[in-house]
Amino acid sequence: MIEVEHVTKRFGKIVAVDDVSFRVDEGEVVGFLGPNGAGKSTVMRILTSFIPATSGKVRVAGFDPFWESIQVRQRVGYLPESVPLYREMRVSEYLFHRARLKGVPACERKRRIGEVLDRCGINEVAHRVIGQLSKGYRQRVGLADALVNDPPILILDEPTVGLDPNQVRLVREMIKELGRRRTVLLSTHILSEVEMICPRVIIISRGRIVAEDRTENLMSRLGPSLEDVFVRLTQTEDVVGHVVGQDARRAEEVRA
Repeated sequence: MIEVEHVTKRFGKIVAVDDVSFRVDEGEVVGFLGPNGAGKSTVMRILTSFIPATSGKVRVAGFDPFWESIQVRQRVGYLPESVPLYREMRVSEYLFHRARLKGVPACERKRRIGEVLDRCGINEVAHRVIGQLSKGYRQRVGLADALVNDPPILILDEPTVGLDPNQVRLVREMIKELGRRRTVLLSTHILSEVEMICPRVIIISRGRIVAEDRTENLMSRLGPSLEDVFVRLTQTEDVVGHVVGQDARRAEEVRA
């Protein structure tokens, strides 16, 4: 469903993403990890048609995000880390507006909005102005927006940021459920969350993929927890260079 081949993104002289390649198959839930400034959000913005790659090839649900951006946007639900909401609108008004923009048929909009309001736990604030909501509720409105057109692919950047522990648990369970019939690419700094949700992880550092493997395989080889693996791969350049080749080969075996 998501194919990235030798993608590089430059901003002037700065190389934000450097020859990145990976694949996420249909029905996979994959964690996309990296320290701040590693290139995660840049890759996600390329996948969701917000910015073009400088070079390389990208296919999302079989479409090119640059040349076929409408087709990609129709098939992807994207939750950015900073959710861009119309703060002067009421929650239900905003979701109706977004459903219309995303091409949800008029006869289905009421049902779809009711479903995402319930699934994201925001029924009680459906008639409130978005700008008056807490950060946690605004995050859940953004998640409802990502789900309103029932897309086959979800790209989620820090979906549990700003949520309280009960809300975090509910969102984690929802992502697990959604992953049973959707492709999910999940970025988060909560590494224990990735261990619970994502069977496979991709780790990026300094704009390059440094590991790609099943979560359990990485932990068995490189550390007792994903946090140990993450620190080791993103702080030591020598280790990074050694692990990339192993994980690239193992990832191919996993997919085969």
